Amino acid sequence: MYKRQIQDGCDYFCTYCTIPFARGRSRSASLPRILDALHEVAGKGIQEVILTGVNTGDFGRTTGERFIDLLRALDAVEGIERYRISSIEPNLLTDEIIDFCASSTKFQHHFHIPLQSGSDRILGLMRRRYTTARFAERIAAVRRLMPDAFIGIDVIVGFPGETEADFRTTYDFLEGLKPAFLHIFPFSERPGTPAVDMPGKVQPSVATRRVAELEELCGRLHGAFCAKAVGSEDTVLFESTLRGGMMFGYTGSYRRVKAPYDRTRINAICRVRFGAMDESHDLMGDILD
Repeated sequence: MYKRQIQDGCDYFCTYCTIPFARGRSRSASLPRILDALHEVAGKGIQEVILTGVNTGDFGRTTGERFIDLLRALDAVEGIERYRISSIEPNLLTDEIIDFCASSTKFQHHFHIPLQSGSDRILGLMRRRYTTARFAERIAAVRRLMPDAFIGIDVIVGFPGETEADFRTTYDFLEGLKPAFLHIFPFSERPGTPAVDMPGKVQPSVATRRVAELEELCGRLHGAFCAKAVGSEDTVLFESTLRGGMMFGYTGSYRRVKAPYDRTRINAICRVRFGAMDESHDLMGDILD
């Protein structure tokens, strides 16, 4: 697995974030430069590439290109079999991008989409660029074409002004969306950001309890997502990790699979039938080819 940064910086100036100050405005490497790097990577036998950036979907703002143009160009690179988009803002996840990922054999059905809060009032205080209705509509658009897509969601708890009612709204919103995973962060003040001076500070003990509630929800949601694959078949790219005589790999929809270690299968995409799921939500794999 290889990570390639395609973009850096951000123009969004969310009220809790220092990235625009610390790393500057949004900018991108050019498409030809990225393609040169990926052709080199393909020559080394790397099968999977993760596209990374601070605001990945903002690619091309400084080069006159578009993110969808990059995806189409990368799809044609021979030798690389899988791509994942590390994170993309919901307002930049267009129908064109969703349609392309659904039709591509290389771009995996795996989306990491930051929400930050399920309360529209808190989203406004954060200066985010969407509402919960818009966010839910984007998730529905993905699932219409990729019903088994892995959807990971970022959420911040304990933002200044977040009441218990706001948190319950966030919890209920996430429970209803049923993502595959939650990346949960307690709010942390960053000097120089507007959030530092906002009223309604949330006590650390309250934020800790809210994190714990969402972690429990995440465990249930992730377990349910992985359990749906028991008894089915899919392809898995196995990695070199060896633990307890087992090797591990991931499906396109980012379910983790384990199988008895076989050095000849490392960095190979194998057809696998899934057996029981363990307490870590890993699926036992029976390699078929």
